[in-house]
Amino acid sequence: PPGTTAAQQQDIVAAVAHLSRLAPEFAADEEIATRLAQYEMAFRMQTSVPALLDFRDETQATLDLYGARPGDGSFASNCLLARRLAERGVRFIQLYHRDWDHHNDLKKFVTICAAACDRASAALVLDLKQRGMLDSTLVIWGGEFGRTPMNEERDGSKFLGRDHHPLCFTIWMAGGGVKAGHVHGETDEFGYSIVRGKMSVHDLQATILHQLGLDAHQLSYRYQGLDQRLIGPA
Repeated sequence: PPGTTAAQQQDIVAAVAHLSRLAPEFAADEEIATRLAQYEMAFRMQTSVPALLDFRDETQATLDLYGARPGDGSFASNCLLARRLAERGVRFIQLYHRDWDHHNDLKKFVTICAAACDRASAALVLDLKQRGMLDSTLVIWGGEFGRTPMNEERDGSKFLGRDHHPLCFTIWMAGGGVKAGHVHGETDEFGYSIVRGKMSVHDLQATILHQLGLDAHQLSYRYQGLDQRLIGPA
């Protein structure tokens, strides 16, 4: 903010670290060490943001590939920002498109949102591949739920929509060593239930961890009487 410099921020981080290490009994405290590491990471993030958000070093061809205009806050610009974050070593990046919850006027709204997402999502995968980053980057695209195959009518509206549907929906993954072109699972002819290759959330998480070189069953810790794991209690 105005009136605050990077040097002042760095002084605060350094002062907190110094004070926390004065008492010998604090020196081996893991929680304090973790908090200091968070302060230091936050400072590095603050100082790196201006260059990260400056798209002037991107070619016009790259901007056109994504359909992005610098500073517009669009999903396309965020996809391009995700690639820039990955280039800088950020290990986990999550993007949102905030307006897929359509319960009415589907043809209009799905057309708008698909146009906003499809081109930019494909561009991100292609851009990573062109830069030699896709093999070491796992891209996961999906939603929090699917949509019912039947119409939903609310309050007599003539604009028919579809309701939330948790029983089956589609995600896709690219890069990170996944098998290109492979399709897993199948629904019935209505898209209402899974008839083949059901994938649970736990199995999906275990698959993702496997692609990252981690064994989901080995990553556990004892907490409140349970062996906690990244894919749920044992």
